[in-house]
Formats: sequence, structure tokens, C-alpha cells
Amino acid sequence: MVKTRAKYKNERFPDETGAIHKNWAGRLKIALVYPNTYYLGMSNLGFQAVYLQFNDLDHVVCERAFLPDDKNSNKIITIESRHLISDFDIIAFSISFESDYLNILKIFDTAQIPCKSSDRNNNHPLVIAGGAACFINPEPVAEFIDCFILGESEPVLKTFINHFNPGKDRKQMLKSMARSIPGVYVPEFYQVIYNLDQTIKKYLPLHNVPEKVDRLFIKDLSHAGTCSGILTPDTTFSQTCLIEVGRGCAHGCRFCSAGFIYRPPRFRPLGLLKECIKTGSTITDRIGLVGAAVSDLPGINELCSDFNNQNLRMSFSSLRADALGPELLETLKKTKVKTATIAPDAGSERMRKVINKGITEQEILEAAESLVASNIPNIKLYFMIGLPTETPDDILEIIDLCKKIKNSFLESSRKKGKIGEITVSLNSFVPKPVTPFQWTPMEETGELKKKIKQIKGGLKKIANLRFNHDVPGHAYIQALLSRGDRKVSQILSMAHKNKGNWAKTLKESPINPDFYISRERGSDEVFPWDFINHRIDKSFLRNEYEKALQNRTSKPCPMNESCTLCGVCCKI
Repeated sequence: MVKTRAKYKNERFPDETGAIHKNWAGRLKIALVYPNTYYLGMSNLGFQAVYLQFNDLDHVVCERAFLPDDKNSNKIITIESRHLISDFDIIAFSISFESDYLNILKIFDTAQIPCKSSDRNNNHPLVIAGGAACFINPEPVAEFIDCFILGESEPVLKTFINHFNPGKDRKQMLKSMARSIPGVYVPEFYQVIYNLDQTIKKYLPLHNVPEKVDRLFIKDLSHAGTCSGILTPDTTFSQTCLIEVGRGCAHGCRFCSAGFIYRPPRFRPLGLLKECIKTGSTITDRIGLVGAAVSDLPGINELCSDFNNQNLRMSFSSLRADALGPELLETLKKTKVKTATIAPDAGSERMRKVINKGITEQEILEAAESLVASNIPNIKLYFMIGLPTETPDDILEIIDLCKKIKNSFLESSRKKGKIGEITVSLNSFVPKPVTPFQWTPMEETGELKKKIKQIKGGLKKIANLRFNHDVPGHAYIQALLSRGDRKVSQILSMAHKNKGNWAKTLKESPINPDFYISRERGSDEVFPWDFINHRIDKSFLRNEYEKALQNRTSKPCPMNESCTLCGVCCKI
């Protein structure tokens, strides 16, 4: 047997099934590391997909490792064989969220591996990284990673592994990879040249590597499904087979990086998804459809209808309020979902135009009423504060919209004779790279706190309504880590030295974090992530930003290869 599944029980997670165990002899050894806990890592479909892709290569053994739950742990070992990650040829980080950057340094320290790439040598494992956070902006962790793979993994992993030779001089091997493999980014081979005002003048490629690094993507998703390979109750999606329906989103919400970095939006064909669901149903009765806009899947109603009469519990990672048709509602009803989420994101019609949300207040109210009528008693509402051009009236309209939703919710609930609960979740807006809002400053933490207090006060007397919010100080750190350049690596190192005490770190830092967070960027400024070829025209994003400032909307991406509007389809 080349590989076996579930032959050995995991001592810590005995109910886990589907893990792959391989003999190490004669194989390249890869430790795939998620820089957070097992619970969060195994909830991530991308992490699981890369695990399967590596193990599909016969000459590779890939094992998983995570940040230990025990803060006093003095080693990082893999789940499958309980080897130290320092025993592997490659340590591959799968990074989805900037908030996990600090955990990378914790893992290095615990594993007794030098944090900085420049301090490692041929006796250490090669450290590579990929995932959404990396191909949005890898620069804040560039000092710690030997090599990034930017973009979707399927087109490149096999080629990358075929170029890897553990006996070869590391620098020469990385030069060869950076020159010949699209998507491979080696920070060491790019010098950042700064202007006097500390903005970036240019990226200077060294050793004949490409001036820009392509963001990799699969043009056609119809050849294979992306599904959970391992089931475990120790995740957010307990014993659920996750199935990716597509990548990207056509709606073009101006705050959302996923809507732009995954362009053009692509969906898997219905026949392939049906086969994935049938296969998943042989091992579990829980199926989770995953994507940035699951309700946009062509044929989603047919897919739901086909499986509504089977003993399956179907869930969806994202549903738009304007797409809750009878078939989707029937599926939610049959799977006994108790809570559904609606994301108005803004309270006023004006602000929803600014962010290009594309849903009306009437559609939001109708969605709330339809969900309750379909025996889904609880509703979560997501809003953002601190969006560009936001006014005091827009804050008041968040309160007013919540009250209107509550009234619609109550009217439908009374007919059922049962009243559920509304949860309002408030999040601070963080401007993200590769979006129309990448030029805008983040609102000051103090102002965000005032808005949270105002909204909380406006909703506190409403029965059956819970209110929660993020911590603006944490959002401030997220903005630093998502918008920073290589100098932010120094701040991360200080935060690690200070054991995660960000208040102390920011106070002591010689680098002013406000430079990255609170400053309006110049229209022609070179961003830390501009060396990545996302194929989307920067002028298109700038035009979208200017339209936002004028309260003007844009139509969704037509997903038509003849379209030249954003520039992506002209360059693939």
C-alpha cells in the first residue's frame, strides 16, 4: 500500500477518520503546519485540500501539525507519526488569516528553529508558505519565510516538489525555482527601494528573477472536486464533509478581497458537485457547501431539490439575502438549521451603494421573514462600522434597520407561536489589499469605540436581541498586518519577544504603525503587494474607489471572457 487511511487511531483525536499514513523510507517529508489550533485548522478546507494534494504524490509523505493547545508545550509534533517538524525536509505553512502571523514565530521558537530565514541554513527544513493571506500580501512575514507559493495550489505543487532536492544548495535551488516556476516568490531575491517619505519606490528583482510574481489560479474547476479528506468532531463543522462549489464572487463588494483576488469567479459543474455529495454521504450525513457566494452557483436550486428528500443535513457557508428562493429555504428547513446569517454590512441604502453590496432594505426584511417562516427561529446580522464616507446618520440607520428586522421577525414568529433570537454582530472595517478600498485609511480606534457604544445603547432595550462586537484594537493590529511592508516584520519580532503584548510593542516600536493604518494612500502610490500580478488593473480598482466616494454602484462581474472591464480575463 502506498498510503493508508484511518489505519492508526490518533491518540488525541480518536474520532478522526481519513488521515493518510505513509512509510517514510525513500520519500520527501513535508510537515504541513496550520499556525493555529487543531480545532481551527481542521475547520479549514484549503488546509485539508493541500494535505491531500501533497499526499497524492507517491514520493511524498505529508503530515499535519498545529499550534499546541497547551501553552507549556515544548515541541511541535505531527498528528500522523508524532515526529518533530524539524525532522522534515519541508515545513509548509498554510496561512489564511493575518492574525495567525505571530503564531508562526511561536511555532519556530517551540520547534527550536531560527525565526528569520537569513539565520537558517541547509541543515534546517526549507520553510515555505501559501494560503489566502500570503497571496494578498506576504510582506509582513517575508523575513521569516524562505519561499512563498502565491495563489491557488493545484497548478504548482507537483512542479515545485519535482524541483526540490534536499541535497542541493538551498540558494541555488531557490533561484532556479523563482526563475522558472510561476507563483514562486523568494523574498531574498527582491530588494525594496524606498522613497524619502518611506513609501515604496519600487521592487528591484535580483538574480534574474521575474519583476512580477504571477498569482496562480485554475481556469477550469470541472476536473476535480475539493472536499474534506478527514472528518473529525473537533472542528467548527463537526463530522461535516465540506465541498467547495466555486471560487470567487461576482458581486464586487468593495471591501472584500476575495471578490477581487479570485477573479474571474469560477463554479464547479452541477454533475461534479452531485458526485461529491454522493461520495460524502457514504461517510457522513452532514454536507457543507463552501464558497464566497454559494447561492450564486448556477443550478443551486436543482442541487438542493435533488437532495432534499435524502437523509442529509446540508449547510451553506454563505447565502445572500436576495437569493433565498423556495428550494434553498426548503433545504434549510429540512436540515433543521436553527440559525441563519444575513449580512447587510451597512444600515443605510447610501452606505450599501458605497460598498456596492447590491441588496436593498426590502430584500433584507423579506429574507428575515422568510427564514422565520421556514422554521429557522434565530437570525444573525452582520454589520461593519468605520466604512469610507460613513456619517452619524449611517450609524443611526444600523439601529433603525435592526429594529425593522426585529419587527418583521416578530410578525413572522407570532404566526409560528415561537419567538427566536436575533444576534447583531458589529465589526470594525479593515481596508484590505487588492480592493477598491486599499487607498482609504482605517478609522481611529477611539471613534470606532464610540460607534459601538452608540449602537449598543440603541439596541439594549430590544427583547430577544443579543449584541456582540469585535475589539477595535484587534482590528487595528489586523490592519497593520494586512497592509504593512517588510518593516512590519520588525514589529512582529518585537511582539513575539513581548509574548504577544501588542500595547507594549506598539509603544516601543521605532516604526510608526499609523503610517500603514491611518493614512490615506496616494493615488499613484506603490503598495507592498504590487509586485504580485493579480492580473486585475489597478486603474479599475481606483475607479471603483472613486465611484464609492460618489455613492455610485457597479454591476456584478459578468463572468464573460470577452469582458475587458477589470482586465483579468484579458490576461489569462
